[in-house]
Amino acid sequence: MSRAVIYETFGGPEVLEVRDVPEPHAGPGEVRVRVTAVGLNPMDWLLAARPEAAERFGITLPSGFGSDFAGVVDEVGDGAAGFAVGDRVHGGTVGRAAADFLVVTVPTRTPEMLSRTPDGITDEVASTLPVAGLSASAALAAIGLRSGDTVLIGGAAGGVGVFAVQLARLAGATVIGTASEGTFGFLRELGAEPVAYGPGLADRVRALAPEGVTAATDLFGTETAETALALGVPPERISTIAAGPNPPGGVRPTGGFDARPDALDRVTGALLAGEMTVPIAATFPLEKIRDAVALQAGRHVHGKIVVTL
Repeated sequence: MSRAVIYETFGGPEVLEVRDVPEPHAGPGEVRVRVTAVGLNPMDWLLAARPEAAERFGITLPSGFGSDFAGVVDEVGDGAAGFAVGDRVHGGTVGRAAADFLVVTVPTRTPEMLSRTPDGITDEVASTLPVAGLSASAALAAIGLRSGDTVLIGGAAGGVGVFAVQLARLAGATVIGTASEGTFGFLRELGAEPVAYGPGLADRVRALAPEGVTAATDLFGTETAETALALGVPPERISTIAAGPNPPGGVRPTGGFDARPDALDRVTGALLAGEMTVPIAATFPLEKIRDAVALQAGRHVHGKIVVTL
């Protein structure tokens, strides 16, 4: 037997249970990964809490939990090319990641992915990369971010935001990031000029950028997108990842599935070069999955939360 996080009804962290399940094995064309770390994302608890969101991803009850993982290949089925026992890997598989073992078909097909973890990147960091790294890359690509831009990033201190801020800085942009005042020092360390979200945001941004904002991405809701529109940013230079398929004002909806094929390689390359860091706010053992998800769902985390196995 092995462990997996399962939920049989939709709801908050209280519906998540760590259960003993039959140990899976790799069949033809598959590899098995011994999972060592699971990086949490807002989408994980949203899928567990909202039936309509789960339906969009084809998730039915009972379901597993989690998307991003890292670990080591420990079984390779017949005909499964490209991986060997002992390979360190990381990847994504929606609704299954929080488990001792994952069986993945190779080559993978969207929305699953599996990549080797480079030496120099820990499993904890690798487990944070797929959803957040790809989402941040797609959000910036959708607005054609370039050197010289002044970009407003909504939700800059969150799990996707920390990637977006650093990628924007690497692209040569000036970054203004919305956040709570308690995260201002944290954001300045990442290279962003922080601004408090909430009523009056447009006026505060004008004070910080008197020459204007040229692009924006909203990683949480619609406040930043609506503010950017009010500041005169063209809708084609504003993206959102959490406002649904029809965001306000004709701005561009996007997500990790829209990321360029080399997006994750660029993120890992920047990490290896010391040009980026992944702030890990907290780690929890699998038995504390409810506590980890409750902290994630509170939306006040500075960086990423990782569950270790």
